[in-house]
Amino acid sequence: MKSFLFLTIWIIAGLVGFAQPVSIIPQPVSVKQTGGKFIINAKTVIVAKDAEEEKAADFFTTYLQSVYGFTLGKSNSAQHNYIRLNTRKFIQKPSSDAYTLMVTSSGVTITGDTYPGTFYGIQSLIQLLPVAKSNALTIPAVTIADAPRFNYRGMMLDVGRHFFPLPVVKKYIDYIALHKMNYFHWHLTDDQGWRIEIKKYPLLTQVGSTRNNTIIGHFPGTGNDNTPHGGFYTQDEIREVVKYAADRFITVVPEIEMPGHAEAALTSYNWLGCPGTGPYKVEGTWGVFDNVFCAGKDSTFQFLQDIIDEVLQLFPSPYIHVGGDECPKTNWKKCPLCQARIKAEGLKDEHGLQSYFVQRMEKYINGKGRKIIGWDEILEGGLAPNATVMSWRGEEGGIDAAKQNHDVIMTPGGWVYFDHAQVEKDDSLTIGGFLPLGKVYGYEPIPKELNAEQAKHVLGGQANLWTEYITNLPKIEYMIFPRMSALSEVLWSPKNQRNWKLFLPRLQQQYKRYDLWKSNFSKAIIAEVKVAPKKVISKKK
Repeated sequence: MKSFLFLTIWIIAGLVGFAQPVSIIPQPVSVKQTGGKFIINAKTVIVAKDAEEEKAADFFTTYLQSVYGFTLGKSNSAQHNYIRLNTRKFIQKPSSDAYTLMVTSSGVTITGDTYPGTFYGIQSLIQLLPVAKSNALTIPAVTIADAPRFNYRGMMLDVGRHFFPLPVVKKYIDYIALHKMNYFHWHLTDDQGWRIEIKKYPLLTQVGSTRNNTIIGHFPGTGNDNTPHGGFYTQDEIREVVKYAADRFITVVPEIEMPGHAEAALTSYNWLGCPGTGPYKVEGTWGVFDNVFCAGKDSTFQFLQDIIDEVLQLFPSPYIHVGGDECPKTNWKKCPLCQARIKAEGLKDEHGLQSYFVQRMEKYINGKGRKIIGWDEILEGGLAPNATVMSWRGEEGGIDAAKQNHDVIMTPGGWVYFDHAQVEKDDSLTIGGFLPLGKVYGYEPIPKELNAEQAKHVLGGQANLWTEYITNLPKIEYMIFPRMSALSEVLWSPKNQRNWKLFLPRLQQQYKRYDLWKSNFSKAIIAEVKVAPKKVISKKK
């Protein structure tokens, strides 16, 4: 009977145009319902004053068309039935990208402190829309005041292990935008494939972008598929993705791995390796491999500088990610050139040589007006002077870097590696590990070991999606949803407003939005809805 009454109420509400309850993820700083409603229909106009506001307007109108099947007209001014964008241009960076959203019976006004702020207001407006399709969309009268907690809110996609075509990359960027995130970390090179066209070195994509086979099943595999796997992005396609992201106020951070994870590059240009090593191949299995860039040759650094020169022309990001992780020292210990470099530079050992490698590349990149990001292994042997550390092996690297007054992006495997399983016995093949939704939601990016001044170096956080066992868009969606929604609230909402029990009802509405988007998602939360998230000490991967 209760179910029947509940259904009846919702049917009547739909007939008379009642608005659904306010349910926004990430939770805004302040939400006040003021009574009444506004109805968006085909006669509603959207008011945007300049090209930057047009980006937000276009995103909204495209969303309406793709999800609900109608578009809005545009107007320079309107007094009724409007959605008005208003950006306060006089507020300069750095700012909080704050916005206010006001819905009255006459229309919607979004006022952003910045253009990104206005765009984030659009994302909240989208979540006020009904989760059932209609050509007249009733939304509640409401006043929202909001701003992000962290300036860096990111998602990483690994295209080295498996290549994904442009439509998939763009869809991933759309998901980032819909969750009020602002960084897309694009992992473009690895042992299993080189994915970015470099005109000066064409063999990187002619040879290095394709492997002959891929292992079957979980590592070490039960054999291989004997099927070539490859693909790369042309420079024109890279520019297309960068613009697509910029239109959504998202910065694309490219990652060019060095000095490890270099097998695809070495296969393309054998002289990049240490003397006597090889033969090289684009790897068809997973793991860490001994063949790395030779640190004893100046020609290695010239090669990488040439690549960086082309990368800088493609990506306006202030950051270039240089990897720096999982670099075995086996070949360097045997290489006469590397040993000569250690002696000539007065380095202590091969860890010092890795530090020399990263610092030399950092100096070059800094000289071009950019900064580097590296995984937390770049701490070993001495941290590059201006580097930002991405802490993945637990939180320790981030803590150490912040205490050394270096900026940090928290991405510890125990909390934000979305390639890990969402249930302990997942029916989908994953790399291993167990990361339930409650643990993601319970993560606190600022470690308790940091004092207030050190905590300022924590720029934010990021989830990583490594794709050894992910080959298609539905699997991407299954792995990121709903964990991405939980992380968006961790990185956006005030710490004292995060509440697991209040998040879960909003998540039920979010499931309906996933369905509207025709997106796949994990139902694993059903098994943990009665369990509050517990803090679990991260373990090194």
